Order: sequence, then C-alpha cells, then structure tokens
Amino acid sequence: MVNYRKLVILLGLFVSFHSYAFDWPKVTAKSWLVADESGKVIQGYNIEQQRSIASVSKLMTVMVVLDQQTSLNETYKGFTRQQLIDLALVRSDNRAAEMLCEAYTGGKSECIRAMNIKARMLNMPNTNFVEPTGLSIMNVSTATDLIKLVQAASSYPEINHAAETSEVKIKIRKKWLVFHNTNPIIGKRHKFIVSKTGYINASGGCIVMMLDTEIGKRIVIVLGSKNTKTRIPEAEFIFENVKE
Repeated sequence: MVNYRKLVILLGLFVSFHSYAFDWPKVTAKSWLVADESGKVIQGYNIEQQRSIASVSKLMTVMVVLDQQTSLNETYKGFTRQQLIDLALVRSDNRAAEMLCEAYTGGKSECIRAMNIKARMLNMPNTNFVEPTGLSIMNVSTATDLIKLVQAASSYPEINHAAETSEVKIKIRKKWLVFHNTNPIIGKRHKFIVSKTGYINASGGCIVMMLDTEIGKRIVIVLGSKNTKTRIPEAEFIFENVKE
C-alpha cells in the first residue's frame, strides 16, 4: 500500500531541491577556489590547471616596483610612480604597467626578471611572466599559485589602497581625468584588501580578491570565466556559497 504522506514529503523535497539548483547561475570559470587567510583551500575546481592570467600580472609588476623602494613622487614621462601604480591597479592600464617596468632600475628586462624571481621566492612554481601587462598569453599561473600572489600583495599598503579605490583622478595640464576601477563593486559591497581583474581572449575573465569578512579573511580566485561581465558575479556567487 502506497504511503501517500511520505510520497508527498519526498516529492516536495525533490521539487525544492531542483528549484533551488535551477536558480543557481551557471559558473563558467574554468578554474576557481576559495581559501582562508593562511592559504588553506576551502573549496575549488581545477585549481592546479595552468592558465593565462591576463592583467592579474599587474599585481606582480607593482610589487617588484614597490620592492625597489624608489620614490613614489618621482616622475616618468609626465606621471608620478604613484599615479602609474594607481592606473595599473585601478584602471588596469597597460601603458602604465609598461612605464613602471621601463622606469625600473635596470630597465624593463630587469623588471620582468624580478617578477619571475619573486614568483620563485613566493613558491609559485607554475607561474611565469614574459611582460608586465598580462597581454601575452605566456603570462601564466594556477589558482593555487595565485593564493601566494594575493597573500603577498595584501602586505603592500599601496595595493590595499587601490583595492578600496573606486576611481582615480589625475590632472593633466588643466584638465582632470577620471578613471574607474575595473571591479565595479568596490565601494559598494564587501571590504576589499586585494582586488585585481584581468581579461584577454586566451584567459577569459579573471579576478583575484582578498576580502575581510565576518568569518575572517577569504581569498577568491576566478580564472577563465566567460567574459568581463561574468567574472565578478561568479566570484561573488562562489564566495557566498562556499562554506567551511
């Protein structure tokens, strides 16, 4: 004899589960993870897959420039080093990253060499840089390696400041130019400690973040999302739905 009460309960659970699952957006990222402040991976997908990382590279560019401890007020081609750092991190400006490396003591080649040396020092064995902007498909890393990059970046006040800056204003001659952050939710949601986006065709949409949350600091890495419009919603969705 059929137990209709149990059947109704089971049917209800089935419908509820599938309705909930149906409402979840499809995560297009080819690789992603959430880790705690210590670098322990809470959950992830394809975390050891080596991929192009696009403008996430600029975090390393800025770090090696700051490591030289040269004056941030020193000018190069009309911009201060601080302005170039802000443009590289906030607007993700490729020319600004190039100029930072050109102004590096020893020149661009020494800057790129320093980026790869620092990657080795940070124990990022699957990471390689051939230029400072991320435009090359040969700038590669893995989600697990990028945990180390974000952890290191979090110790630089200039990078922390950029992660909280929704726009940069720079005066050129008598005109003020305004450059918006490539992460549009900065200043609106979450407390960012590190934030850097990236996109080229080979990399897909990328973003690396460190957030300060009620349950501690969390690192979120998203690589290979469908495009620039999907990377941040997917990063938020992953962060909000991955629990320890």
